[in-house]
Amino acid sequence: MEYTELKCSLPEGDSVYAELILARLGELGFESFEETGEGLLAYIPSSEFDPAILNNPDLWPEGIDVEYTWAVIPEQNWNAVWEENFEPVTLAGRCHIRAPFHPVIPGIEYEIIIEPKMSFGTAHHETTALMIEYLLEEPVEGLTVLDMGSGTGVLAILAAMRGATDITAIDNDEWAYRNAIENVERNKSRGISVYLGDAGLLNNDKKFDFIIANINRNILLKDIEVYCKSLEKGGTLLMSGFYFEDIAAISDAAALSGLTYQGHKERNKWVAVCYK
Repeated sequence: MEYTELKCSLPEGDSVYAELILARLGELGFESFEETGEGLLAYIPSSEFDPAILNNPDLWPEGIDVEYTWAVIPEQNWNAVWEENFEPVTLAGRCHIRAPFHPVIPGIEYEIIIEPKMSFGTAHHETTALMIEYLLEEPVEGLTVLDMGSGTGVLAILAAMRGATDITAIDNDEWAYRNAIENVERNKSRGISVYLGDAGLLNNDKKFDFIIANINRNILLKDIEVYCKSLEKGGTLLMSGFYFEDIAAISDAAALSGLTYQGHKERNKWVAVCYK
């Protein structure tokens, strides 16, 4: 997938403004961010980028001059940078996520090998890390699991390692879809079926005991009702991809579909929320 990089230059010391802009860009479909000494870098699939959104005065905080430029990042260059900077991650002392070229850690409970091909889901982003922490706590043995917005497939693979027996992984990006298939094979994971698509693939014919949805606020709000119809009575829905201040809106929508808030985890203002 081709991405567009938005570079926002801010006066030195304006980290608060950077956080405000980051949150607003996240609502517009930007998927990843990096704060730099000069300001903020934000990335969005080029197919979803409309330069006109940058002319919206509500995007930029009052009292500050923001200079910005954007440029397309070719897929092959993006992947090279991603691989060059990919570092292994260990979460809760139990789950180690590494690339094939990283050394093995002896004695780790769950080791997942992910080929870094610019698919979301290497545990470097807070939302993936939070979902992994939940998966390490929640019992999934023998359960049917749905992983929406599966990215690299890391969550589906961990669910399989923890004993889930029937796992469906769905992503609407072909690059992620193919990468997930590769990673499932690489980790010799059983019981995982990977599909290219979105919530439109779900129907009432198949129900899941456990649903994972790590996407973004707007898509989650749109699809919560569909997820709930696909959830077995007494089932669990984990959602992430949004900020702490979005919990109220997400929970209100979830309540309308009969879900009850159980709690949340937070890291750098990103959250993962558990509903039953």
